[in-house]
Amino acid sequence: MAEYLYLYRSGNRPGTPEQMQQTMQKWMDWMKELGAKGHLKDAGHPLEGGGKVVHAKSKINDGPYAETKDLIGGYSLIEAKDLSHAAELSQGCPILSVGGMVEIRPIMKNGM
Repeated sequence: MAEYLYLYRSGNRPGTPEQMQQTMQKWMDWMKELGAKGHLKDAGHPLEGGGKVVHAKSKINDGPYAETKDLIGGYSLIEAKDLSHAAELSQGCPILSVGGMVEIRPIMKNGM
């Protein structure tokens, strides 16, 4: 098994408190299912909207940029057989039903 990082890229946010509760329940159910099957290594956390972007020569800007259409809203660490399996596991992610995306990145093992 290998490790993969899921990066959750923005979708439409729920409008009402009831919709928000339903969405959170879907996330909890999906994470619980991944965990029960042994694929969830770390549920991760949502990310706040602000931050900094650091460039070469110590240039620092506020970021991420609000005009970006696919802001990263959170992450999780997943264990899967291979990249195709990790992609298959992501199909149940609630963000997909609201126009968002799951970026899947293999974790490189460097022996450190």
